[in-house]
Amino acid sequence: MIWNEPKECMSQDEMRHLQNIRLKSTARRVFHNVPFYRKKMQELGIEPDDIKDIGDIGKLPFTTKQDLRDNYPFGLAAMPRSEFVRVHASSGTTGKPTSIPHSRKDLDMFAECVARALCCAGATRNDVVQVSYGYGLFTGGLGLHDGATRLGATVIPASGGNTRNQLTLLQDFGSTVLACTPSYALYISEALADAGIDASKLPLRIGVFGAEPWSAEMRAKIEDGLQIQAFDIYGLSEVMGPGMSNSCEAKDGLHIAEDHFYPEILDPDTLKPLPDGEMGELVFTHLTKEAMPLLRYRTRDLSSLSRGGCVCGRTNVRMSKVKGRSDDMLIIRGVNVFPSQIESVLLEIPEAKPHYMIVVDREGALDTLEVQVEIDERHFSDEMAQIGALRGRIKHALDSALRVGTKVTLVEHRTIQRSEGKAKRVIDRRKI
Repeated sequence: MIWNEPKECMSQDEMRHLQNIRLKSTARRVFHNVPFYRKKMQELGIEPDDIKDIGDIGKLPFTTKQDLRDNYPFGLAAMPRSEFVRVHASSGTTGKPTSIPHSRKDLDMFAECVARALCCAGATRNDVVQVSYGYGLFTGGLGLHDGATRLGATVIPASGGNTRNQLTLLQDFGSTVLACTPSYALYISEALADAGIDASKLPLRIGVFGAEPWSAEMRAKIEDGLQIQAFDIYGLSEVMGPGMSNSCEAKDGLHIAEDHFYPEILDPDTLKPLPDGEMGELVFTHLTKEAMPLLRYRTRDLSSLSRGGCVCGRTNVRMSKVKGRSDDMLIIRGVNVFPSQIESVLLEIPEAKPHYMIVVDREGALDTLEVQVEIDERHFSDEMAQIGALRGRIKHALDSALRVGTKVTLVEHRTIQRSEGKAKRVIDRRKI
């Protein structure tokens, strides 16, 4: 089933025509209403009338998260505060938070996109959607809530945390769709097993997971643990929130709502466009946002684009599963290392649990990489020889995949702290 067939199944020519109209409107809106963008465009010698079609997008300035922080809270808004109907904000753990105002039309668009995403994953109005993302300033909880409501499904606003209650809700309310972070989905699957609850006996059939990168191997673990089909949902609070794209039954990339968000893939170093299929930094431009439209927002997420039809019938451009973030990439002795690479290796080792911690440090002038790996209690032995052999096998697999030496530390089951939201996987002590 397709939620909005006229928009999700447009021909490429029809979509480009719509994007042309909407980009020109956005360029005019920010030039006349946002001093930040007017100054940026004037510095580049650009007037709104210079933007003739989507092919001119490269003439427009970039926007970064630092720009949002520098103009906190509403310096990039394109309408008076009296017209905001909701304000969200992203985390301020690495500096000032970024605030994201929405107009009534913006929230309508948000709900439409999330309804599309849920439908893309196979959800219908007959489903019971348990929203286990956090509610509040974070866009996850309210975004999924409004989208599921638009779909016509029954919504269980569980929010994040209180895992014992999550299990009760899954059983008592007959939830058929679970929406949360992938790391929390793993935690819930563990909690079900610990409670002696057979996941296959639950009505749960679909998982819609996002807000953090996760590997295909983690998907397999989640699907096995919860006995469901797991789908990717993608979004950033700064641009909208979840629902900007979602995977379908083919699980061959995530369909982007490109009538609302124009995607580009750029080389993270040169900021030059890359051809379809090549991995680079994902950049989005608002085409319909009213309260705070952003031009060429640098997400720092690493992905690629592909076009053409899909077996599901949608024609919207697809983005690949996010590999990681350009600013999360670790450089260890000159080698680029992504947490997702480490996760993929560990999830192929039967004795390893899908819980790990990466610790980067520096000894003298040399960077060190330690991977703390939680071992299934059935395989944790008092025999030093067995532990040593397992550690050696994991180290060999990691060294081969990463092309850099690692120190592997095996820890007992439940030693690594579980996450009920976004998982923290990396401790970089070189910055201390």
